[in-house]
Amino acid sequence: MKIYIETQVNQDFMSVWNGFDADLFVDLAPPFPIVKLLQFDGCKTGDKVRIELNALVTKLYWNAKIISHDIGTSQAQFIDVADDVKPFFLKSWKHTHTIKQCNGGSIIVDDIEFRTWNVVTDLLFFPLFYLQFLYRKPIYKRFFK
Repeated sequence: MKIYIETQVNQDFMSVWNGFDADLFVDLAPPFPIVKLLQFDGCKTGDKVRIELNALVTKLYWNAKIISHDIGTSQAQFIDVADDVKPFFLKSWKHTHTIKQCNGGSIIVDDIEFRTWNVVTDLLFFPLFYLQFLYRKPIYKRFFK
């Protein structure tokens, strides 16, 4: 399944790129499940991110690695993949983050591809993931105003 969400913000793309740090990551976390950041190396190739998801009755662990990053003259991009998918229902996860210069500001693109057990569970999880990333839009706007 694919999720694609764009958010326009009022800072240039390099300022936004430099703002993709642990503080932003924590700020972007939804209210549930409760997210605890265990490791955040950054957004460059080889960096790792580890989080604990506390769903009250159980804890899940998410390990991701940055498989590529690129900084050009008008956009920056990095891609993270689930390195060790512990939310048991996920088979694969790839999240491409793109920051594009646009009209004095930037557009942040969250482009996600994921797979679960089958198409039925993909469709069941799609609205949950979509809402989780839609939740980020006002946070991005506030963080990068």
